[in-house]
Amino acid sequence: MKKLFISTAIAALFTANIFAANTITKSEEGSDNVSYIVNSKFNSDFVRAENVTWKVTPKFQKATFTLDGVKKAAFYNLRGELIGVTENVQFKELPTKAKKEIGLKYAGYFANEVIKFDNGDNGFDSTAYFVDLKNDKEEVLVRVTPSAGVYFFQQVK
Repeated sequence: MKKLFISTAIAALFTANIFAANTITKSEEGSDNVSYIVNSKFNSDFVRAENVTWKVTPKFQKATFTLDGVKKAAFYNLRGELIGVTENVQFKELPTKAKKEIGLKYAGYFANEVIKFDNGDNGFDSTAYFVDLKNDKEEVLVRVTPSAGVYFFQQVK
């Protein structure tokens, strides 16, 4: 549930309002409606993707899949433009400077989950990390930039 919440929060951060609807087709699994444009773009972007499942919302379409043994999620807007790709990673993959800053700013917290967000060439920092930090009393989400800056992103509980 938390992964869905974090993934949705990340996608919502980077989505734009869409005013035109695309033609809708059933996904391969038949569980959700996926636009033809998004499905075609996904198949072009991730040729070797396996175990693909779709989630469709009014603002974006999310494909969860496995690529080269790594579970990922790709977010597309309704025009078929790739918003970004997420994957869970280990805390040790964060830049050393960021790990030190998290240790200082959030002493007593532990990293519950780390999601790497890559938005390619969409005009923002190309790769960011979202770290779910937890202690006995609260849970927060922080954003780590490519330059290892650590910023509060959202209170989770």
